[in-house]
Amino acid sequence: MAGVTDRPFRQLCKQLGAGVVVSEMVTSDIRLWNSPKSRTRLNHEGEVGLRSVQIAGGDPDMMAQAARSNVERGAEIIDINMGCPAKKVCKKSAGSALLQDEALVKTILTRVIEAVDVPVTLKIRTGWNPENRNGVNIAKIAEDAGIAALAVHGRTRACRFEGSAEYDTIATIVNAVNIPVFSNGDIDSPQKAKQVLDYTGASAVMIGRAAQGRPWIFREVDHFLRTGNLLAEPSLQEVRDILSAHLCELHRFYGEYMGLRIARKHVGWYLKTLANGEAFRKTFIQLETAQDQYKNVQHYFEQLITQEDMAA
Repeated sequence: MAGVTDRPFRQLCKQLGAGVVVSEMVTSDIRLWNSPKSRTRLNHEGEVGLRSVQIAGGDPDMMAQAARSNVERGAEIIDINMGCPAKKVCKKSAGSALLQDEALVKTILTRVIEAVDVPVTLKIRTGWNPENRNGVNIAKIAEDAGIAALAVHGRTRACRFEGSAEYDTIATIVNAVNIPVFSNGDIDSPQKAKQVLDYTGASAVMIGRAAQGRPWIFREVDHFLRTGNLLAEPSLQEVRDILSAHLCELHRFYGEYMGLRIARKHVGWYLKTLANGEAFRKTFIQLETAQDQYKNVQHYFEQLITQEDMAA
């Protein structure tokens, strides 16, 4: 979720029911932290709730130093990424590439846990490829090292995001360790969340892509798990208000130049399920000022609400 779960989006997801949110993946090479991208990813000013910061890298000493530095900056949880399937991450022997080297996994986890006095969590996949699903071995190594909780995506690195997530390996991992396990992958509705929890026995679910353009999914899942009842879909007025607030916060956080560009992808996700969304997206991506973006969003929703009222 690098490039997605920035501070504005994390705060919005918290407001809409997420129990814990995790920062964008940050490199463990602190020499690179002065780049504009890293400075933005390390910005947690004004965040409420637990601050969980995700780090990635393949060098145990650098990972330990990155963990210490993030705790000094206010991190309350250090999350280690061993699940990212991106080529540019795996080429640096980081992310899910580490699943091939169980000895190195153990060393990294041990060094990071020894380096900080806050909980350390881990995100993995079920293995390197379908022929090498060693998620259970990695989970046991993590438990022995002192990892506080483990999130497992139901695909291997080779699978990337193709096909369907499988939950059998996650269920096996849950039964193999005594630490909390979070099930992740293809959870896109309250019903699917309950189905996955029931099937795997996991302690919680982790939601990523399904929250893009639909951050209220967290309150929907929470309500359904607590009550067994489905919440009504948000009204057009509420979607407008959520999107507008998100848009303003992006402009405030990034400044107009970058805010304009980053807003385009976020607004595009919201529009995927709305009437005439694709046509409006083509207009929106050509707007060149924050004020025009905001005004056009208001006008678009005014039209949708009017059409809905006329049809009622």
